[in-house]
Amino acid sequence: MEQMKKNTKILVVDDEQDILELIRHSLNKEGYEVYIAANGQQGVDKARKVKPHLILMDVMMPIMDGMEACRQLKEDPETSEIAIIFLTARSEEFAELAGFEAGADDYISKPIRSRVLLSRIKAILRRQSAPTEEEIAKMEFDNLVIDRERFVVEYNGKAIQFPRKEFELLSFLATKPGRVFSRDEILENVWGNEVLVVDRTIDVHVRKIREKLEDNYIFTVKGVGYKFED
Repeated sequence: MEQMKKNTKILVVDDEQDILELIRHSLNKEGYEVYIAANGQQGVDKARKVKPHLILMDVMMPIMDGMEACRQLKEDPETSEIAIIFLTARSEEFAELAGFEAGADDYISKPIRSRVLLSRIKAILRRQSAPTEEEIAKMEFDNLVIDRERFVVEYNGKAIQFPRKEFELLSFLATKPGRVFSRDEILENVWGNEVLVVDRTIDVHVRKIREKLEDNYIFTVKGVGYKFED
């Protein structure tokens, strides 16, 4: 674990210097390699340069806000797999939903508590660790290929870029075609128990997957959850 931390790069993007220093101090104590940026544009530029494993991103910043920075990083194949945790003083549901819409993996409300921050970071990094034998399987359907080893989705012969959470959700549902998964099962297996999400989080991700796959494969079972059908 200590060796993993020494090799783990975390980028912190916030326009408040005291918050930057506080987070940098906490992460340095844990052995992480820390980079900082003062606004969204700097964050995007630095992320493309250093390729961090995880980004802590403030939402409200000058020049470019965190939402736009997140969208740009998730749309770029070179940075789309970087995990992003939003830091926000806005704890309303709409702010959380907007963050997940932009492609974020999690969010933490300010004021930031060091123990909560470190717990969330470790949870995200654990899900990014070496894949199990099951996770490297290649699933092939009529017009769809899900390659977990290469983190690639091919639809009608064309590769489609999926943000990490959308890819994990699609992969999870596709492991058992025809089986209906409840929201609780999906949240536990895709997001984990340590991440706080609202009910509509799954709906947002399913909608975005459907848009990419032209409304094929994922179906709603009213009052129960979702299923994958070939």
